[in-house]
Amino acid sequence: MTQDSGQEPKKPIWRRTLIWGMPIAAVAGIFVAGIIFWGGFNTAMEATNTKDFCISCHEMGDFVYEEYKGTIHDVNRSGVGAVCSDCHVPKDWTHKIIRKIKASREVWGKITGKISTPEKFDAHRLQLAMNEWERMKRTDSVECRNCHDFESMMPEFQAPRARQQHLNAMETGQTCIDCHKGIAHLDLRDRADEDYLAALEAPNPEFIRKVPEEYLASLARIETIEAEEAAAAKAEDEAARQRIADAVANARADERAKVEAEMAGTASAVDEGVDVAPNIDWGTVASSDLTLFYPGQASFEWVQNGKTHGGARPLTQGGDACTTCHAKELEDIGNKIVAGGGGKNDELEPTPIPGKRGTIGATVQAAYDADNVYFRLQWQNAIHAPAPFVDGGKMDPDNQIKVAMMITGTGIEMGDQVGCWASCHADNTYMPFDPGAEAIAANGEVATALMAEETITKYLTESRTKVEVKGRRGKAQGGWDKLAEAAQIEQYLADGTYLDLMRVYADGSASNGYRLERRVENDGDIAAQAKLGDDGMWTVVFSRPLVGGVGDVPLESGKTYTVGFAIHDDYAAARFHHVTLDTTMALDDPEAQINVVGQ
Repeated sequence: MTQDSGQEPKKPIWRRTLIWGMPIAAVAGIFVAGIIFWGGFNTAMEATNTKDFCISCHEMGDFVYEEYKGTIHDVNRSGVGAVCSDCHVPKDWTHKIIRKIKASREVWGKITGKISTPEKFDAHRLQLAMNEWERMKRTDSVECRNCHDFESMMPEFQAPRARQQHLNAMETGQTCIDCHKGIAHLDLRDRADEDYLAALEAPNPEFIRKVPEEYLASLARIETIEAEEAAAAKAEDEAARQRIADAVANARADERAKVEAEMAGTASAVDEGVDVAPNIDWGTVASSDLTLFYPGQASFEWVQNGKTHGGARPLTQGGDACTTCHAKELEDIGNKIVAGGGGKNDELEPTPIPGKRGTIGATVQAAYDADNVYFRLQWQNAIHAPAPFVDGGKMDPDNQIKVAMMITGTGIEMGDQVGCWASCHADNTYMPFDPGAEAIAANGEVATALMAEETITKYLTESRTKVEVKGRRGKAQGGWDKLAEAAQIEQYLADGTYLDLMRVYADGSASNGYRLERRVENDGDIAAQAKLGDDGMWTVVFSRPLVGGVGDVPLESGKTYTVGFAIHDDYAAARFHHVTLDTTMALDDPEAQINVVGQ
């Protein structure tokens, strides 16, 4: 007879209770179902990240994708193109889900036909772009940096402008989207409000990062290489010039010998003019290279306007000088503008002069004694290129060349950054908003004060009560007729807020003055000479007192000055000249670009 032990038989393991009263079999089933669901959900979500899915609707395929094709993100030297999700969908799961939820609004736009035609899409695309700009700004452009991290972008493989701006970005807290809009799709930056852009693109201190040692080492290497290349190029140029000079000297010697033989000693010496620097030994004064480029209609307003000049933000907000970005690309800039291009819409030269050169390579030497400062410029003459819009092709028939030097005074807006560019306005003669003789005559009081009849000479912003920079709502840029009170202008002159201006003409005559409310030529001391040698080299020498008088920036040791040079060659006038960017000058300071040597 079998007795019952009183114990219930054990349940099979799959029926035993494990969690919240649920048997193991149920838990396992839920777990497996969860895996299947999650795998399916994740697979489906990842499917929405493919390029084919993104362009499956005609709005994306016909409008946006067509802009993307052929861009650097589609086709590049690495062979790895970026697809839509690489830029527009975060990689981490949490932010990816958030982005997908927000994308439902875009799906709604598709369903309702809000963006179904090119016209409808274009009407909304600025807002769509702004949504992306703001998202990338908030995340420190994390999608960009998944591929383009600052730490991996070595200066040795970047253009000079890019390497400097990336260095600035790390130090000030800029992020990729601040500068890189419209690199895969249509650039809409010029449609956005300037105040909005200024706020959006302002540096964020939270984005400041330590500059990697690898970056600084790479920067030092490329700067050393470029310095060596520049020195080699300079030596080659000097050698070529010397070969030409020697050949010319030998030819002249042979010709002189023949003439002397024929004239039996009756030949007379050639008078080359009076030496204005008799006590200066130029052979002991080192020369500095200057690249003067053709600027076209690039006014002070133009360079401050982000819709026309990509460097406006670094200039106006970052405090960069013009040379920060452009010092090593002046030849390219000058050649582009002189040929009728330049600017975002090739707007910088509407009246090109065929055959005019884009840049002038010059050398400058500077020295001083107890009383005066002396400058010596040399450059190669050019073949005559007639101006097609002037009878006879010569804008200034009396002067084959003119040379100007400007020294920046104190208190000038961005004076140390832009130098003499501070006086070049959009309403000067031959500029886009040149008022013309009729409008000038209609403002009789202002015209009288400016001594203007048909043209407006360059002026400083400080001399006007208002200068229109952005040209909003169709307003003319500049402020020629918004002249400040005479007492205010006199105070600026007394405070040193002006551009010291010296000009030398082809016949060796010269003028000394300044730029403030207009170009003023006074009786300031200046001596000059100009000569075109048989070797085709122009040599211009001029001097003025170290201290000088009204409108002269006093020069003294221990100070660094921002200066600029302009050359009107080939009978040019007005804006059809070549100019330098901001250049530093100091007395007995080898660190300055122009070291004025005491003798």
